[in-house]
Amino acid sequence: MMRCHFTLECDKRSPMKHGTACSDANEDKRTLELGGHVGFDSLPDQLVSKSVTRGFSFNILCVGETGIGKSTLMNTLFNTRFENEEASHYEKDVLLRPHTYELQESNVNLKLTIVHTIGFGDQINNEESYKPIVDYIDTQYETYLEEELKIKRSLSNFHDTRIHICLYFIAPNGHSLKSLDLLTMKKLDSKVNVIPVIAKADTVSRSELDKLKIKIMSELVRNGVQIYQFPTEDEAVAEINSSMNTHLPFAVVGSVEDVKVGNKIVKARLYPWGSVQVENENHCDFVKLREMLLRVNMDDLREQTHTRHYELYRRCKLEEMGFKDTDPNSQSFSLQETYKGKRKEFLQELQHQEETMRQTFVNKVKETEAELKEKEKELHERFEQLKRLHQEEKKNLEEKRRELEEEMNAFNRRKVAAETLMGQALQCASQPFKKDKDKKNFFSLPSACSLTSSRNLN
Repeated sequence: MMRCHFTLECDKRSPMKHGTACSDANEDKRTLELGGHVGFDSLPDQLVSKSVTRGFSFNILCVGETGIGKSTLMNTLFNTRFENEEASHYEKDVLLRPHTYELQESNVNLKLTIVHTIGFGDQINNEESYKPIVDYIDTQYETYLEEELKIKRSLSNFHDTRIHICLYFIAPNGHSLKSLDLLTMKKLDSKVNVIPVIAKADTVSRSELDKLKIKIMSELVRNGVQIYQFPTEDEAVAEINSSMNTHLPFAVVGSVEDVKVGNKIVKARLYPWGSVQVENENHCDFVKLREMLLRVNMDDLREQTHTRHYELYRRCKLEEMGFKDTDPNSQSFSLQETYKGKRKEFLQELQHQEETMRQTFVNKVKETEAELKEKEKELHERFEQLKRLHQEEKKNLEEKRRELEEEMNAFNRRKVAAETLMGQALQCASQPFKKDKDKKNFFSLPSACSLTSSRNLN
């Protein structure tokens, strides 16, 4: 704290009053001390005090395959155990799951949001796995822009959910980047600050890890992927940031287990052959990542998100809405005129779409009428054809009926003739028998007559 000293001295040119000597004034002089700043150099302290009172927000997006260690690294990074559901390997699509936490360190409050990608890299076809991530980032920018454009806005109390940093986790099980990694980082580098990290670095030897880092950086440069570079403009952090840029991508190991190594309790991963200490820079780059991410460059990450990525999104969005900046050779910019012009353009477009829809409807009606007439014609032709077939079938049936009747008449005639012939045949066959019978009756006739006469006499 700056302290100013003021001394009241006697002016030799001033007249003496009440017989007081100048020597006496020097003996009675007094010193005034100020307990604070005098001028505008207190502004930084005011800003710090206001910022600390308001608190800070920091949003981290973790992109990587399921089970690669995203949650473990976050727990290790902030030295706590965040509640997080275990992700499944059987998600149909990529899902983004944000979690917000209230953290406090000393008198500084931090609203931390961690966004995990669920199911990333688990699908058979990963060609469009980056789209849900890009859509989520754009949605957060859209939410902030909507708050900015409100008539009554309160950005000071607004929960800023814009992503400040994307930690892209690279699996150490290959000799280079996968196509999915290159495609996703290429789509994200213009939307968010991307820092690649090699997860589970304890599964790779030191020499192989160095080669993998060189290979990854060369592929990123060759494919035009712009990852976040730690700023070197500020002299206070230029040296350390310049040094850390050479260590990208960071090879990290996460663990929340306390392991006793010697006489110290450290965060480490314990193996049968020994332990991998998380905060040992000879074992991994976790300390470098924590220093760069939280202690040195957190404010720059927030500033880059606002001044670079969000401004790019905002500019493109406003240009789509019809807004444009003015230049010395153009007319002055008027929000009302722009609104009227945009509204007129919208109404014209709406009218054009209405006319197009009406014309399309009329064409559809005409096409439908033509199709109905064609169908009616086809049905009429089909009806006439069936009618002709019916008449032909009816005529054929009549012919067959007549033929059957003629056959029945012929059959009946043949039957009658047959019966006649059969009767004649039976008659002819019965004539000899009749003759014999007649003969018997002839010889027995007198006795019969006498018998009849006797009966009459009696």
